[in-house]
Amino acid sequence: MAGALTACSGGSGDVTLKLVAADYGDSAANSSQKYWDALGAAFEQEHPGIKVEVDVYNWKVVDAKVKQLVDGGHAPDMAQIGAYSDYAAADKLYPVGNLLDVPTQADFLPQLADAGKVDDVQYGMPFASSTRLLFYNKKLFKDAGITPPTTWAELAADAKALKAHGVRYPYALPLGTEEAQAETMIWMLSGGAAYTDDVGSYAIDSQRNVDTFDFLKDDLVGKGLTGPTPPGKLNRAQAFAAFAKGEVGMLNGHPTLMQMAAGKGIDYGTVQLPGPDGPAKSTMGVADWMMAFKQNGHAKEIGTFLNYVYSEKNVLDFSREYDLLPVTNSASDTMAAAKEDKKLWPFLDQLSNSELYPVGNTSWPSVSADIKKEIGSAVAPNSSPAAVLGRIQNEAAAAESAE
Repeated sequence: MAGALTACSGGSGDVTLKLVAADYGDSAANSSQKYWDALGAAFEQEHPGIKVEVDVYNWKVVDAKVKQLVDGGHAPDMAQIGAYSDYAAADKLYPVGNLLDVPTQADFLPQLADAGKVDDVQYGMPFASSTRLLFYNKKLFKDAGITPPTTWAELAADAKALKAHGVRYPYALPLGTEEAQAETMIWMLSGGAAYTDDVGSYAIDSQRNVDTFDFLKDDLVGKGLTGPTPPGKLNRAQAFAAFAKGEVGMLNGHPTLMQMAAGKGIDYGTVQLPGPDGPAKSTMGVADWMMAFKQNGHAKEIGTFLNYVYSEKNVLDFSREYDLLPVTNSASDTMAAAKEDKKLWPFLDQLSNSELYPVGNTSWPSVSADIKKEIGSAVAPNSSPAAVLGRIQNEAAAAESAE
């Protein structure tokens, strides 16, 4: 989906900023184009010398669209997409300190601001964030006489009870290519590890990660507790749709699933992710990124616009429209105190202990692509999780050393 903000014509000194943005809506009725249209019109009224044109694209194509523009020598002034570090490494982006007022830059949540840095300089501005919780179907749990799990053993026992009651997907494990890197990281974190070690080097085949995938393969997939679709073929969208149909007992999800489930009349609950011995100490956080390209030289005008975009009101409006978490302290504090946002509080509570993808590693996009392609085979029959994780680790190490 694409569109452009219209603006009144101005004098010859006007600057037109071009922004390519991702669509967070699921229909024409709630397309992100509507958000940007309204925000852009209000901004232009207050800043008559600056026009803004926004093209909104589906998430499946927006990153590729920006790459095509940049590679063709036609970088937009700004892009709001999934990753920034490769453009930062190629010296194509303005440092955030060259754009935003100090109060605006200081308002970003610290862990999100840190994730926007390459070599200790912030280039990526978090735009939207979310965390993950374990969703469960209350009716299916009640019918099976079980309670939400707090440990892996309880999760496996609950899944076994759900299967005995005919639930199609006792635990939905989406390791298909759509978002396998997310489900993988959620489980790695619940097992006490992550994609990288304490100094930021890839540690995909660490013993803890191998133990985690041994559990998934042997105790869930191998016992038929993950449903009829092999995890490597199950995508997140399919898993969410099945949950909204009442076919899934449990799955990891983000706030968007609340709206989907409620819309289909599913009575759901959420709990912290289980770990080996109790609730996981951290969960996965995700941030999408705003960045500003240097090519057109509009640093001052870009800064003026982005200071407006990141006002508390605008951050809250966007977060509430799409059931996402604010990326600023001011908007987070407001949301944490507002009863209208109560359904998002459990996710907001997790944000401070969340860990993000290693997006500051310029090799991450290629490593993520390898995970999407290969991780499903780690839980397949007759596979060796250690061997699959080792292969991905070798590819990650090679990608990192090539940067």
